[in-house]
Amino acid sequence: MIAALEQRRDHGLVRSFTLAALVHLLLLAIMFLGVRWQMHPPQSVTVELWEPPAPAPKVEAPKPEPKIEPKPEPKPEPPKVEKPEIVEKAAPPKKVEKKVEPPKPKADDFKKQLREQLAREQKSIDQDRQAREAKERVAREQAAAHQKALGLYVEMIRRRVKQNWILPQDLPGNPEVVFNVVQLPSGDVISVKLAKSSGIPAYDAAVERAIIRSSPLPLPPQRELFERDLKLTFRPRD
Repeated sequence: MIAALEQRRDHGLVRSFTLAALVHLLLLAIMFLGVRWQMHPPQSVTVELWEPPAPAPKVEAPKPEPKIEPKPEPKPEPPKVEKPEIVEKAAPPKKVEKKVEPPKPKADDFKKQLREQLAREQKSIDQDRQAREAKERVAREQAAAHQKALGLYVEMIRRRVKQNWILPQDLPGNPEVVFNVVQLPSGDVISVKLAKSSGIPAYDAAVERAIIRSSPLPLPPQRELFERDLKLTFRPRD
C-alpha cells in the first residue's frame, strides 16, 4: 500500500512539473513575439503628387515693322511786322433814361368783362321781373277766383232773401238798396243796417224784413269764403 501511495505521488509530481514547464515556455514565447513586434520597423507609404503638363505656349506671328516716313522740313515763317497801336479815347458813358410806361389796360378784356357784367345784371333783373309778374298773376288769379266764389256765395244769400220778401205793388223802375249784414258762423243774422236807401221807404223796409226772415243765411261751400260782415245789394228786377 505504501508503494502504491508513492507511485501516485511520483505520478502527480511529474504531471505538475510538466505543466509548469509548458507555462514557462508559453510565457517565453509571448515575450519573444512581443519584443520582436516592437523592434520591427514601421512600413512607409509613398504618395506621388503630380500635375498635368502645362499647355504649349502660342507662338504669335511677328508683326511687320512700321515704315518711318521722313518728316517734311518746316518752311521758314515770314517776319512779323508790328503795327502801331492806336489808342482811342474812351467816350464818356451816356446816361440811359428809362421811361416807365404805365400799364395799358386791355380794352378788349375790359369791354368783355363789362358786357358779361351787364348781361348778368340784366338776367337777374329779368328773373326778378318774371318772378314778380308770376307772383302778381297768381295773386290776381286767386283774388279773381275768391271774388267769383264770394259772388256766388252772396248770390245764394240774395236768392234766399228774394224768396222771403213781399214788395209793395206798383214799384216804379228797378230801385237799388244796400244793407250791411252781420252774421254768426252758423249763418244766423244778428244785425241788419241800411247802408244806402233806394228812396222808397216801403221798398227798403220790405227788403230788411226779408233778410231777417232768411236767417240763418246759407253758408258757403268753402269755409274760407265765409264773411262775418256782408254788404248786400238788392234790385227787384235783377
